[in-house]
Amino acid sequence: MSAATPSAGWPAVAARLQARGWMLATAESCTGGLIAAACTELAGSSAWFERGFVTYSNAAKTELLGVPADLVTTHGAVSEPVARAMAAGALRHARAQLAVAVTGVAGPGGGSAEKPVGTVWFGFALAGGAVHAECRRFDGDRAAVRAATVVHAQERLLELLG
Repeated sequence: MSAATPSAGWPAVAARLQARGWMLATAESCTGGLIAAACTELAGSSAWFERGFVTYSNAAKTELLGVPADLVTTHGAVSEPVARAMAAGALRHARAQLAVAVTGVAGPGGGSAEKPVGTVWFGFALAGGAVHAECRRFDGDRAAVRAATVVHAQERLLELLG
């Protein structure tokens, strides 16, 4: 399965969003738009997918999502505070009630002892101000890390949507 191909869970995410009359926004760094692509693979996704931000560079995170530059400087792009700020920024800059953000080290380079390749921070922002973040570590090459990130985002969205 390519990361852009919807897994069995994306139609369920769509149905749960539509049942609430909600829209989804994405803010992606390490996946480069693969979550948005998985969403828009589904016919009729315009009923529940509002927009996606691909903010690969630190400048894009600041300019498009309002992530404070000093937050990136202090904590690094791959961090809980940045994932939270990305999710909150996506929600602020979209007409959506739910946002998912991802920032990570897909590899093969760029990892460190503190943030090895496969480290991905997720941010989830809900209308009303609740922002959740979590870190996961995925094994495999760049494609595997990115695909696992898309799948985990879908699984967590399903959980959040009940």
